[in-house]
Amino acid sequence: MTEEQVILVDENDNKIGLMPKMEAHEKALLHRAFSVFVFNDKNELMLQQRALHKYHTPGLWTNTCCSHQRDGESNLEAGKRRLQEEMGFVTELEEKTAFIYKAPFENGLTEHEFDHIMVGYYNSVPQINPDEVADWKWMSLEAVRKDISAHPELYTAWFKIIFEKFYEFINVS
Repeated sequence: MTEEQVILVDENDNKIGLMPKMEAHEKALLHRAFSVFVFNDKNELMLQQRALHKYHTPGLWTNTCCSHQRDGESNLEAGKRRLQEEMGFVTELEEKTAFIYKAPFENGLTEHEFDHIMVGYYNSVPQINPDEVADWKWMSLEAVRKDISAHPELYTAWFKIIFEKFYEFINVS
């Protein structure tokens, strides 16, 4: 099986090439990514706990799903694909904003991503993929904000950045 490719981009999100995912993370090269936030009718956010065997940030809590777009795939198509792969459902998504972040990890890899934030709605129980997700839960944004403040080590770097800098784009209440 061929390793997944990521889309290398410039700081304006223009494609400049493709590279195997691990190589891009080893070299800390800027690449396209997305983060999906799914809410229910109570305005609670569906969080996922990353699988314990993930190559970085295993077991940490984060947004509903996140990944990398495939070459030729729109941001919304990628978000829906990954929701199905990780959480076992699809819903309509709306792109809200995008930002660049860089987060090095203890294992020598670095996330350097042009991250597109998308929001959707869903009210049922997900059918999580245990290869990707260890657990899930609904939480109000205020409860998440308090928990990140009290226990930042339990959350992924990009999730904390989004909560700190882009809260107004995910606050759907």
